[in-house]
Amino acid sequence: MHYESYTQARAHLKDILDAADEGRVATVRRDSGRAAVVDVERLRHYLSLVCPSKAEVVAEAGGWSVFLPGLPLAADGGSFDEAMEEMVQVLREYAEDWQDRLRTAPNHEGNWGLVQLIALSDDAQLRAWLVGAAR
Repeated sequence: MHYESYTQARAHLKDILDAADEGRVATVRRDSGRAAVVDVERLRHYLSLVCPSKAEVVAEAGGWSVFLPGLPLAADGGSFDEAMEEMVQVLREYAEDWQDRLRTAPNHEGNWGLVQLIALSDDAQLRAWLVGAAR
């Protein structure tokens, strides 16, 4: 399902959303660009597979530390759960910073998929993504 203009897509919005819900390709052309409309849960699931967290969790000095190798993201907590909760907040802050200014920085611009995953996930999903790698 491909629409060559915003006006055409707007007239068929229900069809576009239905296509996305069914996993079909749905695109809209606007000026020289093209956008895809996809189901959030399908995209979130796919991103969780292609952007594994690689989180490392370490018990140290009576607490826990979590970090993501290759990224300037780390969190600490008195318990494993506290460290994970803190890391979810660190991820949310990173996604905000990326949207505001980091998306054009050479050492961060490649993190688009991670930022999309963060934005499309709730806290429980982010924690499961982190813990899945930390086992």
